[in-house]
Amino acid sequence: MMFNILGIMDGWKGLIEVKPDKKESLKRWTMPLNKDLVRTWDRQGGTRLGTTRVNPFDPKKDQSEILIKNYKKLGLDALVVIGGFDNLGVAYKFYRKGFKVIGIPKTIDRDLSETDYTLGFDSALNVITNDVDRLRITAGSHRRIFVVETMGRKAGWLALEGGEAAGVSIILIPEHDFVMERVTELIKMRKKSGKRYSIVLVSEGAKPRGMDEIHEKRGRDGFGSYYLGGVGGFIADEIQENSNLEVRFVALRHLQRGGAPTAHDRRMGRKFGIAAIDMIVNEDFGRMVSVKHGEISSVPLKKALDRLRLVDVEKSYNTKNYKSLDQIL
Repeated sequence: MMFNILGIMDGWKGLIEVKPDKKESLKRWTMPLNKDLVRTWDRQGGTRLGTTRVNPFDPKKDQSEILIKNYKKLGLDALVVIGGFDNLGVAYKFYRKGFKVIGIPKTIDRDLSETDYTLGFDSALNVITNDVDRLRITAGSHRRIFVVETMGRKAGWLALEGGEAAGVSIILIPEHDFVMERVTELIKMRKKSGKRYSIVLVSEGAKPRGMDEIHEKRGRDGFGSYYLGGVGGFIADEIQENSNLEVRFVALRHLQRGGAPTAHDRRMGRKFGIAAIDMIVNEDFGRMVSVKHGEISSVPLKKALDRLRLVDVEKSYNTKNYKSLDQIL
C-alpha cells in the first residue's frame, strides 16, 4: 500500500493558518515528505517540522472549526500527531469529532502513562549528564556549590535519572516537596566531611514545602499551563544566604532539547513511526503507539491521557537525603 505523506509545519498552528487553495500558503505551512527527504532526519535534534503551543480548542479563542475545515480541504485521510500530553489531548478531541487520528508519544518529560518510553527522553537525559559532568570540573576546582535546573514540568524523571547518572549530591523532584533547611544542612554536612563541592539538580516543577510552584513571568500558554522556571535560582539564593558557601545557578532549559539524538532515540523513532503506519493500515485509530516491557503495541488515547506518569517516590526516591534510591549514599 502506498501513502502520500504531508508534513504540517508548526503543529496545530499550521493546520489553522494554511490556506489550502493558495500555493504560497501551502508552501509555507506544509511539506511533502518522502524517504529521500527524511532519511537523515534522525541524525539531528529538534523538531524538523516545527512546533508551537497553539491550542485549537483554547476556550479564549476556539479555532477548532478552522482546523477541521482545512483538514478536509487538504484531503487528508488520517492525522499522525507527534507530541506530549497537551498535543495528544488535542488529538483525542479531534478523534472524538470523528476524524482518523494516531498518536506518537514524544516528550522529554516522559510523563505519558501507558508507555514506558517517550521519544526525546534519552537524548535529553544524556545532555543533562554531560553538562553536569562539565560543571563538575569548575565546581571542584573553585570549591563551589552548583544548583542546576532541568525541565520536566510535573514529572521528576529527567532530574532523578539525570542526577543518578551524573552522581549529583542532591536531587529535588516535583513528586516530593523539599525542605529548604534540610537542603542547606546536607550541603553543609558534605562540606564538613571534606567534600570540595556539591551539585544540586532540581526539576523545574519541584517546590519547597508549604510554597507554590515557581513560575516565569510569561504567564500561561494556550493550554492554560504556567511556564515553569526559577526554582533553581531560589534554591541557590537560599543556600548562599544561610551558609558561607559560594553558590552558582545554571538553568539548562532548552539545551536539553538540542544536539544529536542518542542511538536509542533514533531507533525508537523508527519503531514508533513504523507502528503508526501499521495502525493506519489496520484502521486502528484513536490510539497511541506504546512500548511496554520492550514490546511495541498501542493503547487508547483516552487511557494514555487519564493520568500523568510520575515518579513513584516510595520505590525510587530517598526522601531524607534527596537522592535516587539507586545512588550510593
